[in-house]
Amino acid sequence: MWMICKKEWQQFFSSLTGYLAIIVFLLLNGLLLFVFPDSNLLDFGYATLGGFFNTTPFILLFLVPTVTMRSIADEYKGGTFEILKTLPLRPAQIVGGKFFGSLLIVVAALVPTVIYAVSIQALSSIGGIDMGATIGSYFGLVFLGAVYTSVGICASSFTNNTVVAFIAGAFVCFLLYNGFDAISRLPVFKAGGDYYIEMLGIHAHYRSISRGVVDLRDMIYFVGLIVLFLLVTQRNILKR
Repeated sequence: MWMICKKEWQQFFSSLTGYLAIIVFLLLNGLLLFVFPDSNLLDFGYATLGGFFNTTPFILLFLVPTVTMRSIADEYKGGTFEILKTLPLRPAQIVGGKFFGSLLIVVAALVPTVIYAVSIQALSSIGGIDMGATIGSYFGLVFLGAVYTSVGICASSFTNNTVVAFIAGAFVCFLLYNGFDAISRLPVFKAGGDYYIEMLGIHAHYRSISRGVVDLRDMIYFVGLIVLFLLVTQRNILKR
């Protein structure tokens, strides 16, 4: 499995596209946090990374499918999937290697953003940022990235077209993150069903972790989604 994981890492960084994707991700976050007037943290008057943790899930909607779109689709297209099948690996190991390899790339993209927290903490004259909420939010981003990764790999397993895999992965991730939250606000669900519909989406659980409280129910939700999409991916591989 770790051989597949290493291959995913090396394949992503073997071309300029991989580096550009991460550079654009970091540059866009930096512009939103420190340059653009409507989201500039320096204009808030108090130390917070709330804007960063609110916008990053939407930026990850484009970064993660970029990482995962070639994961299995390129294996189909290039004919190397037949070589994969000859290796002494179970389908679960192949899917696991693809997942962890892509997730490591996503985590590697998130690690440099810690400098934002360090910068805001250094610029703060009184108190500083809420470390509990900040750490919880980073945990939330990692779990969010893991869910997006499993969705992206699943989308890639349905097609040999990387563009289709990217669009499908980004679309499903957006629906899971924001779709249920939007549906729950419809007047027809105001009688009490809005809470249960909202809890089906990622946003409610991500928001819960961002408060700095790690709830077991949120962990079960994220792990359940990851396992579900990886099982669907494994089923697609078995059908091939």
